[in-house]
Amino acid sequence: MGQACGHSILCRSQQCPARPGEPEPRGQQVFLKPDEEPPPSQPQQQPCADTLQEALLSLGSVIDVSSLHDVIKEAISAVLPKVETVYTYLLDGESRLVCADPPHDLPQEGKVRDAVQAWERLSCSGLGPSDLPEKALTGLTAPLAADRQVLVVPLVDKEAGGVVATVLVHCAQLSEGDEQSLQAIEKHTLVALKRLRTLQQRQPHTRPVPEPSSPPTSLARPDGAMPIGTGGYSDLDSRILQLCGELYDLDASSLQLKVLHYLQQETESSTCCLLLVSEDNLQLSCQVIGDKVLGEEVSFPMTVGSLGQVVKNKESITLKDLTSEEVTQLQSLVGCELQSMLCVPVISRATNQVVALACTFNKQGGETYTDWDEHKILHCFCYTATVLTSTLAFQKEQKLKCECQALLQVAKNLFTHLDDVSVLLQEIITEARNLSNAEICSVFLLDQNELVAKVFDGGVVDDETYEIRIPADQGIAGHVATTGQILNIPDAYAHPLFYRGVDDSTGFRTRNILCFPIKNENQEVIGVAELVNKINGPWFSKFDEDLATAFSIYCGISIAHSLLYKKVNEAQYRSHLANEMMMYHMKVSDDEYDKLLGDGIQPVSAIDSNFASFTYTPRSLPEDDTSMAILSMLQDMNFINNYKIDRQTLVRFCLMVKKGYRDPPYHNWMHAFSVSHFCYLLCKNLELSKYLDDIEIFALFVSCMCHDLDHRGTNNSFQVASKSVLAALYSSEGSVMERHHFAQAIAILNTQGCNIFDHFSRKDYQRMLDLMRDIILATDLAHHLRIFKDLQKMAEGPLWLNANVGFPSELI
Repeated sequence: MGQACGHSILCRSQQCPARPGEPEPRGQQVFLKPDEEPPPSQPQQQPCADTLQEALLSLGSVIDVSSLHDVIKEAISAVLPKVETVYTYLLDGESRLVCADPPHDLPQEGKVRDAVQAWERLSCSGLGPSDLPEKALTGLTAPLAADRQVLVVPLVDKEAGGVVATVLVHCAQLSEGDEQSLQAIEKHTLVALKRLRTLQQRQPHTRPVPEPSSPPTSLARPDGAMPIGTGGYSDLDSRILQLCGELYDLDASSLQLKVLHYLQQETESSTCCLLLVSEDNLQLSCQVIGDKVLGEEVSFPMTVGSLGQVVKNKESITLKDLTSEEVTQLQSLVGCELQSMLCVPVISRATNQVVALACTFNKQGGETYTDWDEHKILHCFCYTATVLTSTLAFQKEQKLKCECQALLQVAKNLFTHLDDVSVLLQEIITEARNLSNAEICSVFLLDQNELVAKVFDGGVVDDETYEIRIPADQGIAGHVATTGQILNIPDAYAHPLFYRGVDDSTGFRTRNILCFPIKNENQEVIGVAELVNKINGPWFSKFDEDLATAFSIYCGISIAHSLLYKKVNEAQYRSHLANEMMMYHMKVSDDEYDKLLGDGIQPVSAIDSNFASFTYTPRSLPEDDTSMAILSMLQDMNFINNYKIDRQTLVRFCLMVKKGYRDPPYHNWMHAFSVSHFCYLLCKNLELSKYLDDIEIFALFVSCMCHDLDHRGTNNSFQVASKSVLAALYSSEGSVMERHHFAQAIAILNTQGCNIFDHFSRKDYQRMLDLMRDIILATDLAHHLRIFKDLQKMAEGPLWLNANVGFPSELI
């Protein structure tokens, strides 16, 4: 509000001219006049000064007591730190200090009343029940936090001889700058109170009407101020002040309605409109005409015609300055025949640039517009232009916020279609067309040296013969693909790269084009999107370019990930196919399964009386009996009962592991069985339970079973040197074959009906897999050689039991 008023006319005092040789008399001048510029040497105001000025201006624009409470609260909240509560007590007719929100009277006793009676400011760490009513004491009760305070500020009118108002503030501690700001608020609040009393005492003024016989032609003084004594000065200021008080809407259209209604009355026009200038000064737009808000914003190009000259020269024009074509265009916009017109540039005081054109049409009585009418318009926007531009900027930010939210929704929509590139491209076309309000959208993907379009507005083309392929260096799309720069073409037919042959053959007319590149994360062009014919404007705007640039980022990420997703899927399909083939050959026959399950688990003593002795040779056991021996060892170590392993699952797992071994001379199933039997011997004869947990012993035994799964009979060096598939998968991590063995073990566990750890808790399951991985990887001879010295130290004496806390992992 403060910026809308610029400075308050009613706070201004008339000064007498200085006598010759004497300095010009000056009072306290807080603001510059609207037409004055700060001296070149004067430093720019800081943001805090702007906030204070805004607050003081809002106080200067108050015209009724009912709104004074809110204005004081807003002003103090703006300039003081961390304000939580503001109570304003004003004198009523009975000399009581009354607060409007929440409604209550100031008590007749207490520290607040004492400060009022003493005419002194009070700062305290909180209030008590005797200081304020209970409903007003919320959040103010002592003691407050160390960095908080309650300020009581009596406003003393020395001319009236007493306190006329009191302000109570709950805020943070004040700095020196905050103290100065508060003093300024105090002074201007007193001025506002005096002004309101004066306004209440005055009778409403009637509006002066100029004599028809002598219409004023130019009443403006060289300094821009209105002459005193014409009878229109105070009334004009009063009306503009009242208008400024009504400009509180956050909607630009509502503000324009009020301003245009004011101009229509002041200039005695049949209708008015504001033509807003775009940021790039290339087009004008109109949202409101007279008392009507247009359903859709009307935009038209601002060429080098008369309206363009107004923006360039910052000078007003009338109807006689327009060409017949421009008159026709404006008549179509306004909806009536034009008899007279006045077009005045609205200049932003912040940028000194034309931000709008104020147009008034058809002055009543058939008269022509005068300099007095022009001055009224300039006078109006001197105080309202800032509010309008700020509201338009706010509205633009709101629009940008909505577009950002729309972009987030677009991103969500795009990333839900990564599984199919064609569907994704169709979604991109739809979203791009909706975001930019374009008639047509096309997307081309870069395929080597060609741009390929297989998806169109009508849908996806399945037949490759209907693909459109164009060289990547020809046409508008080719130019964008080559340069990687966005291209906005207002007039397609005037552009040298546009090919009119398609329009001639189809009858479609291309008016304008917005073509932008689609890049991946490496800033490489992977495609091009082309938008054709802006629906609600003469061409695509700068805002559309920014939107397209942001949209292209999502497009690039989604397309790149979709193509990558396709490759990953294809790799997974190949992997699944290979895994299925492997599992097919590892498939356990029903006869084997039923026989092993039906025989039950026999005790280890039934296998051989020396089975649990180091003298027993495991390779002497027939291979067909080894699966039962595995079950017997697990039963004897009590793992089946302790971990509640399902016997059907265990039988299937053991048979699958046995099937998983190839038949090389050494690394075959009998080798794995022998290692597993040795683990069993260690457990039974060396009492491993004293050094290892049960889950560690169980993991060691299962790892012994699986440690050479699918061994190819070659070592790691051979796999790396031959550049085998296994080396390609695991060479970067080392231990190629060992990692493959572990992967095969996991594959068996993931096979239906084979997961013997299915009943484990999440923590134990993770622990088991980690142990299996570490144990199987430790079978790499290179790993053994690395830890050999540590093993020697551990074998030298019993000190390692106490010195090396991590010995269990070394033992495993």
